[in-house]
Amino acid sequence: MTEDFYFTIEKPSSAEFKDRGSKFIAYAFPIETTDDFKKQLQLLKKEHPKAVHHCFAYRIGTDGNNFRSSDDGEPSGSAGKPILGQVDSRGVTNTAVIVVRYFGGTLLGVPGLINAYKTATALALQLTPAVQKQVEIVHIIEFEYTKMNEVMMVLKQCNCRVISNHMQLFCIIKAGIPKTRLEEVMDRVKDLPNVTVKKCG
Repeated sequence: MTEDFYFTIEKPSSAEFKDRGSKFIAYAFPIETTDDFKKQLQLLKKEHPKAVHHCFAYRIGTDGNNFRSSDDGEPSGSAGKPILGQVDSRGVTNTAVIVVRYFGGTLLGVPGLINAYKTATALALQLTPAVQKQVEIVHIIEFEYTKMNEVMMVLKQCNCRVISNHMQLFCIIKAGIPKTRLEEVMDRVKDLPNVTVKKCG
């Protein structure tokens, strides 16, 4: 992973692994924020209300600091860490995996659980291609409506991604600017009158 690009998964996928009657269903999906993850977790809890565990792990961003894993009641270190280990061994970020477990009546022990969560996650991640994306730095751009075409042209020509926009007489756009094009975007926007750009967060 270079500092200008990162890898993530292209689309959601799921896979199932069975061991001694227990069923482990892994759901892998791309995310950008912890809110994206929370929504997905709530949906799966509604979809699988009778499952005994909803274990998970996710990694967001490229600095390596935004990650979380949960054993959700399984023995410590037997579920969340093996799931995160598979996400990391695939070399992807902005990725989450939730593994739903249905208990089959036989205790698998910690080694059995580690193997089951690891295998289910690996199977799900194998089913979705990894794609390379540009590292983006999110900025807020504010401008008068009359400058709309000029601002949008700069964003389009520099491969920026519009995350949200609020268009009235005075416009506000939240955009992901590729790190590799940031200087160019700033220089071009600076030349436009009554347009301000500020970094998010």
